Amino acid sequence: MSGNGFISSIRRLIDAEEQRRISHRQPSPFEQLRQQMSDVLGDGGILKEVVQSGEGPPVPQNASVLVHYSGFLEYSDRPFDTTTNFRHPRMMKLGRDMTLAGLELGVLTMQNGEFSRFLFQPQYAYGDLGCPPFIPGAAAVLYEVQILDILDSGQVDDFVALGPEEQNTVPLSRLLEVVNTLRSFGNRCFNQSRYANAKDRYKQATRLLWTREMQSDAEKEKINTALLPLYLNLSLTELRLERPQKALKFGNKALEIDSANTKALFRCGQAYLQLQEYESAQGCLVIAQAKKPFDSDINNLLRKVAQCLKDNLDKQKDVYSKMCRDLRGSMKI
Repeated sequence: MSGNGFISSIRRLIDAEEQRRISHRQPSPFEQLRQQMSDVLGDGGILKEVVQSGEGPPVPQNASVLVHYSGFLEYSDRPFDTTTNFRHPRMMKLGRDMTLAGLELGVLTMQNGEFSRFLFQPQYAYGDLGCPPFIPGAAAVLYEVQILDILDSGQVDDFVALGPEEQNTVPLSRLLEVVNTLRSFGNRCFNQSRYANAKDRYKQATRLLWTREMQSDAEKEKINTALLPLYLNLSLTELRLERPQKALKFGNKALEIDSANTKALFRCGQAYLQLQEYESAQGCLVIAQAKKPFDSDINNLLRKVAQCLKDNLDKQKDVYSKMCRDLRGSMKI
């Protein structure tokens, strides 16, 4: 009995010492974070801390988001995955481009401009197997996420899925929202020098507007107002792709809507210059200059065209002079 009592006493002492060590143990970094985070789903699998609030409604389902993110393991101050070293932030389509379940669910709780931290348990991250050699099995991971822009591409997908007849029954305001989203997509691609992708977005938007059955002059005016910036963007994109003939085509389409549009005149001037049709380029730019006499882009291009015209005339004079010399020489013989 006494022996058993002694052993029990020793065990109680050991358990007490273990409890003391546990109670005095410094909490791990993730444990400290948990104390200031909110439970997104209610099961403790996704915890969130808002570092910088955003604006507007949460990210909609099937949207595309322009996002920066970095993923960290506990006790590591260097990310195992990050987009912050990219020249251009990533545009990611929800339901397609995000392979981490927790990351997509977390993004759906965010607003435009928001910066937040998420702590994902393994079932919402890389699971029991992990992702060797970088992510060990059953590892919790921390992600820092910033939403830079939101494009409601789900709305575009839903509209494009409709047949032509159904599209014509949709309110014009919804069509214009879809067109504006496509143009924003195109602008993002253009700013990243992805000109072919930008052109595809702009042309998709113009096709949707072209197929709309207009019910009134007011509706026609709204459609032309939406078409004008698309034609201007397409003209500039074709110039970047070194297709001046197509750039001229879209520049002229813009002028059909607004004959006094200086951007359209400037685009046509650029296209004619690339086509080496200097007099036509000069004609467009002179009209544009008359409307905006202090525009440096117009004035600089006009000077360039004038120089090209002069050089071209000089070359022609040289050719004629040589022809005349050759002719005189042959007559003497």
